Amino acid sequence: MNVHTAHIQTPLGIAKVVSDNTGIQEISVVNEDFEINNPTTIPVVLQSCITQLEEYFAGKRTEFNLTLAPKGTEFQQKVWKELHKIPYGKTCSYLELSKKLGDVKAIRAVAAANGKNPLWIVTPCHRVIGSDGSLTGYAGGLWRKKWLLNHESPVKQQSLF
Repeated sequence: MNVHTAHIQTPLGIAKVVSDNTGIQEISVVNEDFEINNPTTIPVVLQSCITQLEEYFAGKRTEFNLTLAPKGTEFQQKVWKELHKIPYGKTCSYLELSKKLGDVKAIRAVAAANGKNPLWIVTPCHRVIGSDGSLTGYAGGLWRKKWLLNHESPVKQQSLF
């Protein structure tokens, strides 16, 4: 099975996009410097994903239409599937997510699965917040989570100065 990888520049740093023949396996932000792919060198199987990510960052896309193939346990897959139900511009608490999955006591397991999400932005784990509205835990760093939530907010913050 062929695995294809590309690195692209985003407003939040360099993103790594990985796919095999079954679909997109990973989208992650990387903290090291990687050479950004020239658009002409991006593998065909990744082009739609990269175009959709660019549209998202440009404010022209609120939903993704991709074939996804993330690797994870059955429970993680169940949590990630539920994340896709959180609409653009909305948030959900870890507690609410646990309730939707049918077990309020599974809140820590839900949070752990959320943290293992391999599909940055496309599976919107950044839309999950603390019950008190706080920005808690985000593998990409809380500043990125805040940026993404502001980017998706229907009410854009205006500078007073």
